[in-house]
Amino acid sequence: MSLEIKLKEIQDKTVIAFIGTLDTNTSPVAEDAILELLDKGTKKMLIDLEQTRYVSSAGLRVFLATAKRIMANSGTLVLCHPNEIVKDILTVSGFNTIIDVKPTVKDALNGN
Repeated sequence: MSLEIKLKEIQDKTVIAFIGTLDTNTSPVAEDAILELLDKGTKKMLIDLEQTRYVSSAGLRVFLATAKRIMANSGTLVLCHPNEIVKDILTVSGFNTIIDVKPTVKDALNGN
């Protein structure tokens, strides 16, 4: 399995899309991409999960580490557009109570 990462800036937010599977093999790549953005001063990040097929515990750790770091810098992190499988993983793991999860990127951008 592989992971493709796409970045874009919308309004004052950085949107990072993970395309593929976020697992033990690919999460270090995802974490490096996120850390690079945070090191550059990104304060508002949306992680677009629309094309993320699966998130393992390693992927969840990336989300948690990102949330801790971005919140320590008074920033915001929103996970958005998870498919049913990823939404179930976020719910079962309780991550939907720790990190803001929005149904679409548009909702996340509008703060709904």
